Amino acid sequence: MTCYFKNSRMKELFTDIEIEPTKENIKKVDEILHDLLSVDYPNCAATWKMVRERLKHDPEGFRERLRAAVHAVL
Repeated sequence: MTCYFKNSRMKELFTDIEIEPTKENIKKVDEILHDLLSVDYPNCAATWKMVRERLKHDPEGFRERLRAAVHAVL
């Protein structure tokens, strides 16, 4: 698992967007997050920082964009 996937805020986010990260899809979800946030893969620390910022400043918009991106691919 990537460094931020075990965080309770991420677990809550995944529940909100109706996705369960599994061994089979976790890499793809991680790539989607990096792409959505325009962070080079696999920069975990920068991605986690951006996720926290987006959740702080635009929680609903970020959740909707992530939901759409993940459900379009998975």
